[in-house]
Amino acid sequence: MTEKVGVYVCHCGTNIAGTVDVADVSKWAAEQLSHQGVVVARDYKFMCSSLGQELIEKDIKELGLTRVVVASCSPHLHEPTFRNACARAGLNPYLFEMANIREQDSWVTTDKVEATQKAKALIAAAVGRVVHQQPLNSLFVPIDPKVLVVGGGITGIQAALEIANSGQKVYMVEREPSIGGHMAQFDKTFPTLDCSACILTPKMFDVGNHKNITLLTWSEVEKVEGYIGNFTVTIRKRARFIDQDLCTGCGVCWEKCPKKVVDDVFEAGMGKRKAVYTPFPQAVPKFPVIDHDNCTYFLKGTCKACQKFCPTGAINFEQQDEIITINVGNIILATGFDLFDPRRIPQYGYGRLPNVYTSLEFERLSNAAGPTGGKIFLRDGVTVPKSVAIAHCVGSRDKNYNSYCSAICCMQSLKFAHLVHEKTGAEVYNCYIDIRTPAKGYDEFYQRLLEEGTHFIRGKIAEITDAARTPEEEGKLVVQVEDTLIGKQRRVPVDMVILSCGLEPRQDHKDTARLFGLSCSSDGWLIERHPKLDPVATMTDGVFIAGACQGPKDIPASVAQGAAAAARVLSIIGQGEIEIEAATAIVDEITCVGCTQCVSSCPYQAIEFFADKGKAHVIEALCKGCGTCVGTCLPKSISLKHFTDDQIVSEMIGAMQVMKSFQIMEVA
Repeated sequence: MTEKVGVYVCHCGTNIAGTVDVADVSKWAAEQLSHQGVVVARDYKFMCSSLGQELIEKDIKELGLTRVVVASCSPHLHEPTFRNACARAGLNPYLFEMANIREQDSWVTTDKVEATQKAKALIAAAVGRVVHQQPLNSLFVPIDPKVLVVGGGITGIQAALEIANSGQKVYMVEREPSIGGHMAQFDKTFPTLDCSACILTPKMFDVGNHKNITLLTWSEVEKVEGYIGNFTVTIRKRARFIDQDLCTGCGVCWEKCPKKVVDDVFEAGMGKRKAVYTPFPQAVPKFPVIDHDNCTYFLKGTCKACQKFCPTGAINFEQQDEIITINVGNIILATGFDLFDPRRIPQYGYGRLPNVYTSLEFERLSNAAGPTGGKIFLRDGVTVPKSVAIAHCVGSRDKNYNSYCSAICCMQSLKFAHLVHEKTGAEVYNCYIDIRTPAKGYDEFYQRLLEEGTHFIRGKIAEITDAARTPEEEGKLVVQVEDTLIGKQRRVPVDMVILSCGLEPRQDHKDTARLFGLSCSSDGWLIERHPKLDPVATMTDGVFIAGACQGPKDIPASVAQGAAAAARVLSIIGQGEIEIEAATAIVDEITCVGCTQCVSSCPYQAIEFFADKGKAHVIEALCKGCGTCVGTCLPKSISLKHFTDDQIVSEMIGAMQVMKSFQIMEVA
């Protein structure tokens, strides 16, 4: 059967027509490609418009077209548009091909003759390909409405509540004993100076008591299998050594526990906790956890004070880790960030000079629930500082560490300056590279700090030392910085230095990416599908990212992304099923030798190996049609639907027959 091909050339306003002679191209296609089945060729100002699409639909119905080629912009933009037009007219959408004569031609070619010739070559290539294309049918996958949210910070909390409030079941996995994340450690939030705990803990309570949320704290995801709509997730729920069915959260166990250890997690090393503990009074869930590495019973086999005094008998030293398997349809990752470790900048003296603090240490120092009850002291616990320097961008905007801006450092530093003024009346010196206040209310907060008398020094701190050169520097920390506004080096003696540390990807970001089939940027942040148009989706369908695991951001942006990810998930659940791309790889089991090269090469874990058959098999719902497996298969047992050898070779020949400078090759 001879195919009937329709060719449609788009002007795209003047984007294409300004460089390409579209009328000549259309006429040429009708005359010179008729031997390949072209029965009609038209040009139109905007093929993507409703009138342009109607033109295609009309020709399919009236002329009986069996193939369609549209020469216009990038398939990334309008391939779905024209596929849908073909489908409405009764033509299988995979019998459509698109020639990109805008990005690949008119936008990059200045000579009109050359651009017109190139357009003809691209159209000839598309026609040569489309006659070999076969009708394909999309796969429809049912959606399990249950959702997994990984990470119990403010982003994960927002996402979980949005989904649960819509009536859907949510599993929340958090590696720490309580949800709350970094926000639970903060004192105030900028720019409104709301108490962080006051606005966070009600949401934590809602999560802990929501009928549609199953909370799995002190737990980690170990394995993820499946695809969008049908994920099977294995979770390790670590032993708390507390029977949660019996525990009432009364607190007797940690009151009676004689063992105190430095709390280097929630209190950032600024305070102590017991070997059996809850991280903070408002923790959700309220159940404590026994620190296996520090508990006297596990170290020496003695004590058991907590067990002796527990009124409900909830202490269980024999408790083991529990492996839980759940089935979900979608996953939201909200795993957050780590703070930059300033020990990596030795000239700042952190860890060596006692009164140099990290931003998180200062948050706990200033917090009313912190180790000093919110009073700002030096490390001796007695002396109130009379002068404080705050270093912006520690570990950020520095090619030696992280070149990116951490988004929160400027406002965080301004907040610290205000708290120091308010609680101590000390002189405050903010050393900054640039002040960045791009969000609502941020610049007004900056102006407020100027009015409060904060000293702003535009310059990056070179060194923090205790080596005095003058009597006024004796017993002080000396901040050496170049003030770029006046062009002078300055030595500023202060009692305390606060390092406003930047945000970094979590230390295990590569493991997380590998576990969920994602990619990381060069900086280590999880990569979204599109930074502008699809910032919470990923290249793995059904897996979404939100908050600071995707990149540095403040609390409002994190909450917004959590809600956005939830909305995307709910839209999928509402469909009941989802259409999967039909252009996937397929294995010829007759010629497959079972070498498993394809299994190891697939970046999406879309190929499984059946040992009993000795054959590979493609999981179509996971396959993205990237073709990696096709290139690695030595016996050529794998082919890619919609990208067969015949189609690709015919496409190349079509182009080369027009571009006379290329030698024409023959297909065997």
